[in-house]
Amino acid sequence: MTPRYSTQRSLNELESALNYRFGKIDLLQDALTHKSYMADPRQGRQSNNERLEFLGDTVLGLVIAEHLMSTHPDYPEGTLSKFKGRIVSEPSLAEISRTLDIGSYLRVGKGEELTQGREKSSILADALEAVIAAIYLDGGLAAARAFILTHFKKAIETTVSVASILDYKTDLQEYCQRELEILPQYEIVAQRGPDHQKEFDVQVLIRGRSYGEGSGRSKKEAEQKAAQAALARLARTTRDL
Repeated sequence: MTPRYSTQRSLNELESALNYRFGKIDLLQDALTHKSYMADPRQGRQSNNERLEFLGDTVLGLVIAEHLMSTHPDYPEGTLSKFKGRIVSEPSLAEISRTLDIGSYLRVGKGEELTQGREKSSILADALEAVIAAIYLDGGLAAARAFILTHFKKAIETTVSVASILDYKTDLQEYCQRELEILPQYEIVAQRGPDHQKEFDVQVLIRGRSYGEGSGRSKKEAEQKAAQAALARLARTTRDL
């Protein structure tokens, strides 16, 4: 991959990919400068993207947390934390960074150039966080939010829609242990159909009271749905426990 950061035109190309125009282009330049580039004495004194990465991580976390809370008001903290963790994970960030082709604009040292540093997930993820911080410093939180919600849209939708990544029973158990110092109990209330095609109805009990019900082709599936319903109810109120 050939670096293209050396001209103003190349930065304009990246701005087009980012769908954001910088008032202070030096912020973008700093966001694209890896610390290894500074180690090359031929480059003179340079700023790298580590401080921007630190800020970008915080801005990204805030925007994603705010978005998840507003779009999923019934989900408990534990579930939202899992969503957020997956969305802002290194693999997710690196994938988005590759989609934007940020690697080809990075300024890296000779060593990283030789070891294909532009393709390393950790470097790409850090660079994306630095770019987010640069947008935040240049255009404010509204600009950063617009960038994040646009380019993280697929990651957000995929994470939230794939229910199989969640273990509602574990979430409910952790919640009950942490907040109530008890364990939930599951009870089969009905089963229907022939042996090869049974369907189960399950309720989850907390302190002897039903807090959620679920149905499924297996006891495990029904229990997961019951736990999901209980978590949604507990997210709304715990005053009657």
